[in-house]
Amino acid sequence: MTIAQLKLFHASATRSARVRWALHEVVGEAFVLERLDLAAGDQFAPAFAALNPNRSVPVLQVVRDDGSVQTLIESAAIVLFLADAYPAACLLPPEPASPQRADVLQMLQFGATSVDRLLWQLRLHEKLLPQAERDPGEVERARRRFQEQVEPQLAERLRRDPHICGTAFTAADLVMGHNVLWARSIGLCGERIFQRYLALLGRRPAFARAFDDIKTITP
Repeated sequence: MTIAQLKLFHASATRSARVRWALHEVVGEAFVLERLDLAAGDQFAPAFAALNPNRSVPVLQVVRDDGSVQTLIESAAIVLFLADAYPAACLLPPEPASPQRADVLQMLQFGATSVDRLLWQLRLHEKLLPQAERDPGEVERARRRFQEQVEPQLAERLRRDPHICGTAFTAADLVMGHNVLWARSIGLCGERIFQRYLALLGRRPAFARAFDDIKTITP
């Protein structure tokens, strides 16, 4: 059974950007992109809510050659699905039990869980919640934890190798590169090593296409 079509429901400056980036890496322009305006409430439309009851992006529809349609709604799962579905893109080390593959999986999940959670807490309490519901203590704790725990781990890896999991670009960079970009937009990951990392990623054509709907990217 082969994939006949891929359709991404996408909104700028969200986690769907990492999925769009992955799609450009594995299939180039050969997918359908449907943009949502979250500020206008597109995610609450009944047709979209039927696809994703969480009313969030990304949503990837996978149409197979037998006519079946599968809907995927978690960015890390989608990145891994695409990496497995298109092995020629070399986003995952091929040997299932290899330490290299285990490291890529670990760092991808670290980015999609622990790192995402801290960044999301900051976005909630600095931007999204009503002023009366924002917690300055939560902001201080999340920023301190990010600076004391996350940044040193990533910086150590990037001083050793150009990418998060070694010399090669992998699926872990799709998630962690997006996280570093997000972090720098709110005053984190300020060390020069992160600027160098984003500059390296920015030379990839798929990166440029994936983030072409963001007005300004400052590596």
